[in-house]
Amino acid sequence: MAHEDAGHYAGKHPQGTQADEKISAAVKEKATDGKLSCAGAERIAKDLSVSMEEVGRTTDLMELRIHKCQLGLFGYGEDKPHGKKVEPAGSCDSDLEKEIREGMVDGKASCKALWEIARRRGMKRMDVTAACEFLKIKIKPCQLGAF
Repeated sequence: MAHEDAGHYAGKHPQGTQADEKISAAVKEKATDGKLSCAGAERIAKDLSVSMEEVGRTTDLMELRIHKCQLGLFGYGEDKPHGKKVEPAGSCDSDLEKEIREGMVDGKASCKALWEIARRRGMKRMDVTAACEFLKIKIKPCQLGAF
């Protein structure tokens, strides 16, 4: 969602979409200064046995901003270009590149697929993102619906 759309996150969802009360309560507990971190959203999803998508939708309906993307793509403040924390890797192992490309859909790697690759390989999520940045692979969609 574009920066100028900040505060209008509920508009991404069909009119009448309702926030889940259980998720809303957990989001309220974890959110600070109108923001919920990606890691906080992941914790809520695990604790409540719901999908990241459900947490993201509820967060949108509450008009809260998602920040500190665990892939390093957004939400790291003004001192980073576009709030991005991750930088392109200097190179990329051919096996990792193959694994990333095999999971791509419509020329893009999904957040969920990259998390899974990082888990399987025992890598940090941002290291997988850095490989994508090096390979100039776009990452979309976000599990929370932020992009």
